Amino acid sequence: MSPRTTAALPEFAGRHIGPGDDDVAAMLEVVGHDSLEALVDHAIPGAIRSDVPLRVDPAVSENAVVGELRGLAARNQVFTSMIGLGYYGTITPAVIQRNVLENPAWYTAYTPYQPEISQGRLEALLNFQTVVSDLTGLDTAGASLLDEGTAAAEAMTLMRRSSKVAQEAVLLVDRHVLPQTIAVMQTRANPLGLTVVVADLDGVDSADALRAAAGDRDVFGVLVQYPGADGELRDWRALAAAAHESGALVTAAADLLALTLATAPGEWGADIAVGTSQRFGVPMGFGGPHAGYMSVRSGLERSLPGRLVGVSVDTEGAPAYRLALQTREQHIRREKATSNICTAQVLLAVMASMYAVYHGPQGLAAIATRVHGHARTLVEGLRSGGVEITTQHYFDTVTVSVPGRADEIVDQAAQRGVNLWRVDADHVSISVDETTDLRHLEAVWGAFGVTGPAEVTVAEPQWPAELTRTSEYLTHPVFSSHHSETSMLRYLRRLSDRDFALDRGMIPLGSCTMKLNATTEMAAVTWPEFAHLHPFAPATQSEGIRSLIDDLSAWLCEITGYDAVSLQPNAGSQGEFAGLLAIHAYHEANGQSQRRICLIPASAHGTNAASAVMAGMKVVVVKTAPGGDIDMDDLRAKVDQHRDDLAAIMVTYPSTHGVFEDTITELCGLVHDAGGQVYVDGANLNALVGLAKPGKFGADVSHLNLHKTFCIPHGGGGPGVGPVAVRSHLAAHLPNHPLAAEAGPETGVGPISAAPYGSASILPISWAYARLMGGAGLTRATQVAILGANYIATRLREHYPVLYAGHDGIVAHECILDLRDLTKRSGVTVDDVAKRLIDYGFHAPTMSFPVAGTLMVEPTESEDRYEIDRFCDAMIAIRGEIAAVESGEVALADSMLRNAPHTAKALAGKWEYPYERSDAAFPVGVEAADKYWPPVARIDGAYGDRNLVCSCPPPEAFEG
Repeated sequence: MSPRTTAALPEFAGRHIGPGDDDVAAMLEVVGHDSLEALVDHAIPGAIRSDVPLRVDPAVSENAVVGELRGLAARNQVFTSMIGLGYYGTITPAVIQRNVLENPAWYTAYTPYQPEISQGRLEALLNFQTVVSDLTGLDTAGASLLDEGTAAAEAMTLMRRSSKVAQEAVLLVDRHVLPQTIAVMQTRANPLGLTVVVADLDGVDSADALRAAAGDRDVFGVLVQYPGADGELRDWRALAAAAHESGALVTAAADLLALTLATAPGEWGADIAVGTSQRFGVPMGFGGPHAGYMSVRSGLERSLPGRLVGVSVDTEGAPAYRLALQTREQHIRREKATSNICTAQVLLAVMASMYAVYHGPQGLAAIATRVHGHARTLVEGLRSGGVEITTQHYFDTVTVSVPGRADEIVDQAAQRGVNLWRVDADHVSISVDETTDLRHLEAVWGAFGVTGPAEVTVAEPQWPAELTRTSEYLTHPVFSSHHSETSMLRYLRRLSDRDFALDRGMIPLGSCTMKLNATTEMAAVTWPEFAHLHPFAPATQSEGIRSLIDDLSAWLCEITGYDAVSLQPNAGSQGEFAGLLAIHAYHEANGQSQRRICLIPASAHGTNAASAVMAGMKVVVVKTAPGGDIDMDDLRAKVDQHRDDLAAIMVTYPSTHGVFEDTITELCGLVHDAGGQVYVDGANLNALVGLAKPGKFGADVSHLNLHKTFCIPHGGGGPGVGPVAVRSHLAAHLPNHPLAAEAGPETGVGPISAAPYGSASILPISWAYARLMGGAGLTRATQVAILGANYIATRLREHYPVLYAGHDGIVAHECILDLRDLTKRSGVTVDDVAKRLIDYGFHAPTMSFPVAGTLMVEPTESEDRYEIDRFCDAMIAIRGEIAAVESGEVALADSMLRNAPHTAKALAGKWEYPYERSDAAFPVGVEAADKYWPPVARIDGAYGDRNLVCSCPPPEAFEG
């Protein structure tokens, strides 16, 4: 046995890895190898193989890991946060915490690309869109973005695309926008050649004044905070009118809770609204994850970045939900994409939407009124003691003037267990929230040396009429129907029962790595020591979580062979962007700023090309050879052609085609010899961990997907974490953050995410996974993942051609089943097979990526042989159904394939098909007692795009 496998496996590895020793032996026999080591030796080129065990020590047990996490949590100090700046204390209703955040039916689901088996979370997301649309007063809202800062950056580019003013026009940002938001926008703007001008826009009321504020330049967009970072609620009507007169668009970064009382941005002229839904029941979590949002006025919906849920109909005419307008998404538009966003924050958007459903409009208004009442009582106490309040019209935040005393006041508050925000040496900002009570106000008064009222007076704000909301919101019945816990519990259960997640069965999506999200790994997410930390709290209060981050970073470096890691990117797409910015900054530092060509294989994921364009690079596509490998002749020609201006190549390894290419080291050498850098996309790292290290076989930078390889659940389409890992020469150009010097190098490219450590509260999941598995367990997981894919390829090869493979038909951790010839002969499409798999109790593999007309299958190491065999048996049975169509025995239109999936309602109604009900609903391997019933029949996607409806349909739509 080689040195790679001598270490004893930790006990947890047997829990995480599905196939036991006997199953592994049987699967190896089918594949034709006598050991896992022999299989991977055959699969992976020897030139890149690691021959040293991973130096990641395993914990003794799951209980021991929980104890270690408790120790790290105890090193955090959770003060009462009155910092604000976009992050607030909130109360997560227990019914939502237990039945959404802690429920695998919600957190183990995937992005709802198969809408027939995703109706529950699609309805929840439609509720979220309705909440955002109603509160902001704008027509269409998306299904969530990554955070407020990145949402603002997306709004910036949306305004630039939609404005017809001159290309040299600037973005004008009010000085009271959140500082982290301004910084994220500047990071995004620089490589695109956009100029961000920060100015005081208070009082700008004409086109001339607008131009003057921009330094006598044209303006394509204006962005304001509502209320401002200083707490002031400003009337922006005149500014919006001036911007529109000048051909500019206006974005409001708005607080959703404040909008229950304040005039909606759409009513005073905003074209776009962005922000975060964090304070709708989602803990601060040291910065994330939270669901950002964007809503737009009519006319901009087809340029909206990210995901959008719409209403369509199924084949029976019933209303059904689906992702709408998908042709505008980056993975389809590639280098023509206007955004690299390929995910959302679905789990957090579901939580926020359910917070609104549970409280309803009256409940939300009551919470907001209580928050404002505490702010007003705070102000009364401070003013009675002679403290100057500089904020006039406020919702929850006030700025106070304390000449020369800001540090003293902040320190005095900290001694009383409260964090305030030091604006500068002369000003302090104080925010209250849903969790604030009189004790907290008394602590603040004590810090100022004053005494306040003995009780809090809760009353509606006394704002001018132009700032006070009069319009209704959340009038749909769903927001008035589930205010009791009984009703809410049943609503959540009803929705989750409609969906297919990992708690029901295998989700064999290629390139998605839907593996086990172990309960022990999830345990710490809701602990208050992690969940209630403000991202801008003093560093002395976050020693535990930052120690965990250091541990995880070191393990990721060991696993990948890189020298430094930033955990700030809160999605894989953002990790790509960060890595490409590091490459660009490196070339600039070396006086080679002309290097802007990025070579990208034709088979690459669409985010690669979109990220390259966002980073200011020009994409040049490298052809695919007939065998699915990168066309090395074309690569050599492109490298020679662009030798003087080559910035990088982006390549996925193993390839997107599921093959370990022998040419990877040659590829790295060619690019390096031409002065370029090698970006290895970490999407397929689950085939490399413990076996090969990108940082050692020639790569300079990779992003990783902690929501794939390292067990953070997909959450129905988010959250995710996309760390960027680099060799030492790029480390100086990793992301940093203006409000946390310890979060990155001083020479960094700026912040990628709004929070210094991105989605920090879910990092304990990956920390626990690595600690539970240790180096030997992680390596074994990779070996079994490769075995599972090869077992499927071997079993199905005689029924469906396996499109690409390496030596002797060996694939990596996924395989591509080619249905194109079958489709030509029979008319049966990959869509037909995907929908028929629902009848068999499976989520479909990835459809038509990276090759149209194919299915890409990835079982991961967590699926046992029984489940894998069940899938293979289903695919073989479906091949028999295709054969019946192919031979003419069954007409395609009358086939079970074309009419799948079959609902319970269809079986109970009039039956007009030539096949038996039992064959439709209970095919081979499906037991009646275990049957998953899709809630809707096949959905008409085109209808939904032609008749775009992206908010809750009326109840009458479901009658009949």
